[in-house]
Amino acid sequence: MPTSPLSLRARLVRVLALLSCLAGLPAGALAADPVYPPGSRFGFEPAKEMVISRRFTGFERQGGGATVSVVELPPQAYKDLTANFTDENLKSQGLVVKTRETLKLADGREGLLFTGEQPIDQAPGTPALHKWVFLVSDPTVTGIVIGQTLPGAEADETMRAMLTSVRVRPALTIDQQVAALPFRVTETAGFRPVRVLGGNSVLYTDGPKDQMMNLEQPILVLAEAVQPAPAAEQRDAFAKAALYSNQTMKDFAIERSQGFRQNGADWHEIVARAVDVPSGTPVVVSQTIRFQPDGYFRAVGVVRAADRDAMLPRFRKVVDSVGF
Repeated sequence: MPTSPLSLRARLVRVLALLSCLAGLPAGALAADPVYPPGSRFGFEPAKEMVISRRFTGFERQGGGATVSVVELPPQAYKDLTANFTDENLKSQGLVVKTRETLKLADGREGLLFTGEQPIDQAPGTPALHKWVFLVSDPTVTGIVIGQTLPGAEADETMRAMLTSVRVRPALTIDQQVAALPFRVTETAGFRPVRVLGGNSVLYTDGPKDQMMNLEQPILVLAEAVQPAPAAEQRDAFAKAALYSNQTMKDFAIERSQGFRQNGADWHEIVARAVDVPSGTPVVVSQTIRFQPDGYFRAVGVVRAADRDAMLPRFRKVVDSVGF
């Protein structure tokens, strides 16, 4: 399905917003072989202190100061992006373009590299972030590679070398993508994975369709987030806010909300009724969160209300099998 310029610009807005607060620092010599973030088709020869990030698909410096992040889009997106990534459009998203360069990569692929700055909204005279946006074309996939460094943190040549070392490997099977997740699912309870997102989340369903409309099939999403977990007294509110943030459902009515201790970890679980916005179908939502020292794991299952008795125990069986 073609990707519209509007949707691509919207996706770039989210990407730039996400990365504006991230920092890592590439330093030192480049490695000989490309390194691929888990589940990603795009690999790089990372600078000496750059490591694979647990927060996003890409790399960050262990001591902070710079990041390199990758977003994968359909192959036809490259043409739309190159047409719509004008200096004016990028400036409206926070990137002041200094240079624009079409590159032929070592493996014959084409790329379009933008360099520039992202102004920092601080006191006058504060230096801007150095920023790179690299569009990579492949017959089977388009990549948006975004790099940034704090002012004076690293030579532009080092960052450019890392970005332009990009290699694209063949598409991974769904099983390979699941195997690369930061958690393990040892019991699928009859569900099957259909999509892995961002290297840290997976969508399961039960039924023949991969693309589901109007909740024709139950869905279960498992995801890990690496960010500070809320304090114990804030977890109930945190869990409810996470549940209500789902824009595809409305009219939530919580049936049960409770914390518990299991296998040496703190958990929180909510079961609620709701309405699926696109179809108006009554649904039941099961949300389970496992709190960890450096983040949390979240599982959200959604099923038509008529099928709740059959599906809720299966959702829980999958969640209980997850290992870290």
